[in-house]
Amino acid sequence: MILLAASSLSVMAAGAEHKPYPVGLKLVQYEDASRLAWTGNKARPLATAIWYPAQAGTVEKDWNVAIFKAGRNAIDAPMLHTAGKLPLILLSHGTGGSAASIAWFAESLAAHGYIVAAVNHHGNTAYEEHTRLEGFVVWWDRPHDLSVLIDKLLADPAIGPGIDTQRIAVAGFSIGGYTALASVGGRISYAQWQEFCGKYATNPNCTLPPEAKFSHEDLQTLLKENQRVKAEIAKSGADYSDSRIKAAYAMAPVMGRVVTKDSMAAIKVPVRIVVGADDDQAIPEFNAQVYAANIVGSSLLTLPAVTHYAFLAECNMLGKLAARQVCIDPAGFERTAIHQQVAADARKFFEDKLR
Repeated sequence: MILLAASSLSVMAAGAEHKPYPVGLKLVQYEDASRLAWTGNKARPLATAIWYPAQAGTVEKDWNVAIFKAGRNAIDAPMLHTAGKLPLILLSHGTGGSAASIAWFAESLAAHGYIVAAVNHHGNTAYEEHTRLEGFVVWWDRPHDLSVLIDKLLADPAIGPGIDTQRIAVAGFSIGGYTALASVGGRISYAQWQEFCGKYATNPNCTLPPEAKFSHEDLQTLLKENQRVKAEIAKSGADYSDSRIKAAYAMAPVMGRVVTKDSMAAIKVPVRIVVGADDDQAIPEFNAQVYAANIVGSSLLTLPAVTHYAFLAECNMLGKLAARQVCIDPAGFERTAIHQQVAADARKFFEDKLR
């Protein structure tokens, strides 16, 4: 089913979102000992931001991270005490992004009684001092990050006891949208990707994203000479689904023509897809519409006039000056209003599907 938002102006007058609970935030440094980092012999890092409902009376503060206004929260505040356990939403950022870049989504859910955990995907995140070309090339390892993250969260004495293991879901933006769908069964075909890019060489699914500050020559050298990357490509079509995940919410997902139709058709959990009609990075025709057409029972919300980077957090003045492509929206466009609309849609989806 395809739903089209009636008008981009319908949310322009939205006020501040009501927050039933204050929001706490923990920043933790997990590791995946089963995999190596892209450099050295250290375990793969899983630096994670965890938002959660905090106890009444908690004082929140503005959280500014690099170029983003990353909302309001209270660092390490005591978690809300409830009679029951809380649902967990795993959250995957876009390529070259970070947990903070989609904090608005996490904060809204946490304020309504969810635990939300967003990992900074190693090698492909602005959270780290340097990105790695390997992190932009090998993106199918991201769903495995989320499976390990579930293990880590459940074992964490500060977080695990509060998680309802029967109500775990996933959400993501851009390549994080692919990550969310791979976590519930979407599988890629590297040969299918090569065939698609042979026909559509300039499609954003076939080129390094603007966030990757590497040359075409760097990419070709890596693909020809890096044995570890070759080994990762050889197993790119593996099944990275996790049966503990009960629903998926994908914002502006990419790689729609790379994921196999058979694997999409086999997805059994509820799926909701949201995309901007004017998205020039996750072009709906090649991505969101493909997923919606092949995942049985999924639903698609298309937002008129909305562009790709509208799903990122609002930018501060530094961002508006130094990262115009990411931070400057079309005239008459209010990013906060779109965030409120999408967050409300996600809350309704999870409330309905995680009962």
